[in-house]
Amino acid sequence: MIGRSRFQYDAWGDTINVAARMESSGTPGRVQLSAATYGRVHDQFECGPRGSVEIKGKGQMPTWFLES
Repeated sequence: MIGRSRFQYDAWGDTINVAARMESSGTPGRVQLSAATYGRVHDQFECGPRGSVEIKGKGQMPTWFLES
């Protein structure tokens, strides 16, 4: 029985919604980064600007591609 012998959680909210919408607007074979993720990884990885992408419910969001 779920919840008695093992806990199970669903993660929902704005972060999950944005991630799902960014995935659906992505380019096959490329990793697309949000501004928040880019801010955390740009010192360790090479990233290139993709430009603004329309994200449903958020409007235009700046995005980057992970290059290497």
